[in-house]
Amino acid sequence: MSKPTVVVGMSGGVDSSVCAFLLKEQGYHVIGLFMKNWEDEGEHCSATEDYEDVARVCDQLNIPHFSVNFTKEYYDLVFTQFLDELKQGLTPNPDILCNREIKFNHFLKKARELGGDYLATGHYARHDQGMLYKGQDASKDQSYFLYTLKSSILDQVLFPLGALEKKEVRALAKKAGLSTAEKKDSTGICFIGKRKFGPFLSAHLPYQPGEMNTLKGKSMGTHCGLAYYTIGQRKGLGIGGEGDAWFVIGKDVKNNILLVEQGDDHPALYTQTVHADQLTWVNDQEPSLPLQCSAKVRYRQTDQPCTITAIENGIATVKFDQKQRAVTPSQAIVFYQGTCCLGGARIIPS
Repeated sequence: MSKPTVVVGMSGGVDSSVCAFLLKEQGYHVIGLFMKNWEDEGEHCSATEDYEDVARVCDQLNIPHFSVNFTKEYYDLVFTQFLDELKQGLTPNPDILCNREIKFNHFLKKARELGGDYLATGHYARHDQGMLYKGQDASKDQSYFLYTLKSSILDQVLFPLGALEKKEVRALAKKAGLSTAEKKDSTGICFIGKRKFGPFLSAHLPYQPGEMNTLKGKSMGTHCGLAYYTIGQRKGLGIGGEGDAWFVIGKDVKNNILLVEQGDDHPALYTQTVHADQLTWVNDQEPSLPLQCSAKVRYRQTDQPCTITAIENGIATVKFDQKQRAVTPSQAIVFYQGTCCLGGARIIPS
């Protein structure tokens, strides 16, 4: 019997290129599918160049390739929510939204339309028996961004790079002679590209300057707009003088005031109890409480021991063993037991 058909989500980078190469080597019928999520804006958007890289790799591998345009869906389902939450003084994570709403929803459906039995992506993650696990390469693990995927979705997805280190992926690309072998990894939010965040955002959210005060109300200057700052931020505040550096410790959205304090160890930067909504469990089953596990409140953070003490009206209460720095509303808190990703939620103001 011939192996199944796999549609590979190809971005024009080395990871998705090797993903397609490995599946082809394993005997699958492979189709490359490029997804455009943002309209080109001059030199800042590389969609055209990325698709050309996809075409070159697919030609090298002798597999068909297609392109699909989801710019409207992305704008409606990801970008508008991103802007709405910024207006509320929050710091959303569009990559998580994109995975949930676009890549593993609309893109997955398109893969099915093309005759795919599975959708494969270049994510550094693994899954087994309906559960999501960290990728083998701890420095590249992307399970944090995939926690919204349920078992029913994972059953339709392949992560060929999950058991590989990044250096192994580069080596495979070079050995296979893939044209993307030396291409640098893309970073940051896809719709911003190589632009600076501030100037890009100003075209969509006009600057709304306001006061920058300490918790006791002492004026420390002005800010250019709450949307341009995040909790724990140090750079760009424009506060000089002697002593420790200044940090953003909160936002008074109602009065358009940015709250700042001095010192990386200021108590206002730390919290031990976190509340979160929009809970998602990979196996679709709410766990028995209290649940001792670990969690991270930002992508690059080391897993931190914690206990989910309660879930009431869809809001989880999570108590960490140690206080956490710069917990940021609307970022994700993702739960783990060892390498298994249990699920996650959206942090809300306490």
